[in-house]
Amino acid sequence: MKAFLKEVAEDLVKRLGSDLHHAAIVFNNKRPVPYLQNHLADTLKKPFWAPSFFTIQEFFALSTHLQVADGFTQFFTLLKEYNKLIIEEGGKPLNPDVFYPIARIILSDFSQIDNDLVNADQLFQELEDIAVIEKDFQHLTEEQQQFLEQFWSSFSSGKQQYHQEQFIRMWRRMPKLYRAFHAALRDKGYTTMAYIYRQLAEGNADLPQFIDAFKAGKIVLAGFNALSNAEAVIFKKWNKEEKALFYFDVDKYYMDDETQEAGLFLRKNIQKLGLPNALGEARDLIRNQQKEINVYKTQGQTAQAKILHQELLQDYPLLDVADNAGKIALILADESLLLPVLQTIPTKYQHAAGISNIELNVTMGYPLLATSIFGLADLWLSVQAQLTEGKKDTIYYREVEAFLSHPLTGVLPALRDAIQQEILKDQLIDVPVQTLQKDSLSTLFFTKVDKGLMAIDHLQQVFKLILERQLEEQTLKQTEADLFGATLKELNRLHDTLADYAAHLPLSFVLSLMQKAVQGIAVPLSGEPLQGVQVMGLLESRSLDFEHVYVLGVTEGILPQINVSPSFIPDSIRRAYGLPVIENQDAISAYMFYRLLQRSNKVSLVYNGQADDSNTGEPSRFLKQLEFESGYTFKYFDQSQSLAIEPKVEFEIKKEGEVLRRLHTYLDNQEQDPVRLSATRLTTYLNCPVQFFYKYIAKVEEPEALAENLEANSIGSTLHLVLENFYQKLKDESPYITKERITENRKQLTEMCKLAFSKVMFDKEESLLEYNGMQQVMLAIVAEYANVILDHDEQQAPFSLVELENDKDYVITFPIKVKGAERKLTLFGIIDRVDQRNGVTRIVDYKTGRDEVGFSSIDELFDSESNKQNKALVQTLFYTYVYEQAKGISGVEPNLYIVRKMREEGTLFYLKENRKRVLLQAEHLEELKGSFTTLLREKLEELFNPELPFKHTTVAENCTYCPYLTLCGK
Repeated sequence: MKAFLKEVAEDLVKRLGSDLHHAAIVFNNKRPVPYLQNHLADTLKKPFWAPSFFTIQEFFALSTHLQVADGFTQFFTLLKEYNKLIIEEGGKPLNPDVFYPIARIILSDFSQIDNDLVNADQLFQELEDIAVIEKDFQHLTEEQQQFLEQFWSSFSSGKQQYHQEQFIRMWRRMPKLYRAFHAALRDKGYTTMAYIYRQLAEGNADLPQFIDAFKAGKIVLAGFNALSNAEAVIFKKWNKEEKALFYFDVDKYYMDDETQEAGLFLRKNIQKLGLPNALGEARDLIRNQQKEINVYKTQGQTAQAKILHQELLQDYPLLDVADNAGKIALILADESLLLPVLQTIPTKYQHAAGISNIELNVTMGYPLLATSIFGLADLWLSVQAQLTEGKKDTIYYREVEAFLSHPLTGVLPALRDAIQQEILKDQLIDVPVQTLQKDSLSTLFFTKVDKGLMAIDHLQQVFKLILERQLEEQTLKQTEADLFGATLKELNRLHDTLADYAAHLPLSFVLSLMQKAVQGIAVPLSGEPLQGVQVMGLLESRSLDFEHVYVLGVTEGILPQINVSPSFIPDSIRRAYGLPVIENQDAISAYMFYRLLQRSNKVSLVYNGQADDSNTGEPSRFLKQLEFESGYTFKYFDQSQSLAIEPKVEFEIKKEGEVLRRLHTYLDNQEQDPVRLSATRLTTYLNCPVQFFYKYIAKVEEPEALAENLEANSIGSTLHLVLENFYQKLKDESPYITKERITENRKQLTEMCKLAFSKVMFDKEESLLEYNGMQQVMLAIVAEYANVILDHDEQQAPFSLVELENDKDYVITFPIKVKGAERKLTLFGIIDRVDQRNGVTRIVDYKTGRDEVGFSSIDELFDSESNKQNKALVQTLFYTYVYEQAKGISGVEPNLYIVRKMREEGTLFYLKENRKRVLLQAEHLEELKGSFTTLLREKLEELFNPELPFKHTTVAENCTYCPYLTLCGK
């Protein structure tokens, strides 16, 4: 079927003939230009003088000598004029960072007002007071008046009056601001694109005769659909003066049916405005050819790009011709799919004659946001924000790690390792900048800037230094070179724009403007617009036709888009004045979607069927509408991932060879310094035998890391040291502890916490001068935990201290049997505290986790497959047994100080029976100790039995925080 632009080319040649080069051909965008040029050449079949091609903005810009102001120039001009009005009203001027989000909305509203020729004075005056609006707008329907009421009801009743007053003040100053803004721009030699439209439509253009450069009847306007009121007035005027030709791409399918939103604007253009279609009456293209439409439902966003790989391979023969323009197009209704698409399309294609390269043309441009260049710019901005806001020259360690590992910084491995080791050694959550300034790039990168323009210069220097290095090393790629160039150019433009304002701007705001300036940068990828697979957005597909069209992102909420630009003008007022509303957006999307079907032979539609917070999981309503009305054949394909369910394999490590030799070092004091079994090693084995193997047999050390978060072991270690120091001071004076002595010594608790924190976290004896937020939280937690224990001890006092953290004396020999032979183990324990109260010796073990003093049965404590293990209880009984055996005594009472529960549950073990707590009497406690000894022996004989391999735990919770999780693959 003949392409739309082919029809335009043939009609132009027929109408204009030798005068073709006098014509101005105007499109919505640049994308159709090479296609029309190709069709003109194919039609004429001889050399010819080409016509002039313009986008509509370029063409209208010929009507003025003023330059179109960029976004930042418009913002600062608006800010200046807005503050003038506020000062005149007796108010305080707004800071630029506060005004920026407001300015974006105001500028957008001004642009729509100009594009649609709305009387700004009338519009904003009628918005001054909602009561006046309701009174003056009697022509509004009841439904439209309800819209106005809903606008105000979105605010809470308490704030409604205040917000109304604020809006009324803003609307009151808007007419003055509108006029002052345009006047100020004009004084500087600038204007806005929308104002150019307005001036041209109202007959006030600076250069009204600009169209005289093109002979009468030689202005060609092709492929337009939705027209602003300004465009409608201009086009209607040119049509009346017979100075323009209009080419509308129309289909009877939606043109003749008033309920079809796709034809909304074309019906208005042709029937109401009277703009004639040079191609004549609409034809029935959509219904003329029976089509088969393949619809693919994928599970996930990026999966949409992967699903078409096989179908694309089948279509590549279409490209194996000399002229393959208009053969295959990938249309991205969701433009975030660009990178997944580029990663999916193969670079080679195998055919009968051999292997050929796949040609690709991407007109959307490669976004800077997706590159390491933006990542580095964003990192630099984050570093400067920290240096600007912080009281000292330090950088958060995660930014430092990002810099050291960034592909563009080129930090040598030896230097990177040295810096990382220094950070780990001193536990530097906040890293001093002098630690990082090792070469020219890092020195430049981590130098604090003080002023706005200096910041822009500084980032440019960073990029230039990297660019020079890559050129010298010959590692620079073309796309990166283009992106570097575009970024430097954009930063130069921002620098020039801010030159008159930077001295008065907060540095933080300049940094945010720099981020906004670079994040929208994109550069075109190399490619030929008339060859290979064409990748483009939905807007870029206007006026173009392809034999096979793939549309990705045909998901409700994406096609059509449901989001609208923010505005200070309520929806009902927009409707009354003919300003764009959400239905306009739907109609535009519908037209672009339907016209892709008009001349295509094959259509493939893909949508994401996985619902989440940002996706409905439903296909576009356009698809369902088409299926219901068109008569096309629809084939649905649901992406299904085959799941390979592997048979359950027991993960085990046999006790043989070197494994067995290392395990036997625990037995019979075979070594000069025998390996001793501690309570921690025992509970590790109970938790998971494989974890015991990795940690104590294979001796795989956990990687050293910064203690950035509130880790339980850090808090526990600090608390233990605080209490050891607290009671050691009292014990040195006298082991007899009274309530009064505890109370008096608690005055030093805060300093003791700081000293213990420094020792545990940084291995330093002195306290830090400054603490970051998380460190302050950790200190507060440790102090609170210590106070809970000391409150309890004051109630228990008086008592006598016997031992504190003794790591030498509590070592005993424990007999077990291995394969029938008597063997000996060395057990030892470091007990937090041993004291005597009322003639009873007590073992005290401090715990800060979620442990319990209650248990259901002693057997479950040693069951590796049980999820009711109680490590703290096992450890305390272990310490009690070792202490009694070492001292040759009995009747020692185990006490478990679980900080989170001791106020409610106490410190003595209790038995859980029928949801009741049964405290253990002395005789029951001795029975518990005896059972513990028996079960301990059985578990240790299991551990050293060479016929029983180390097996992985089946309790999933035991794996959650295991440092060896990736090694065993569970």
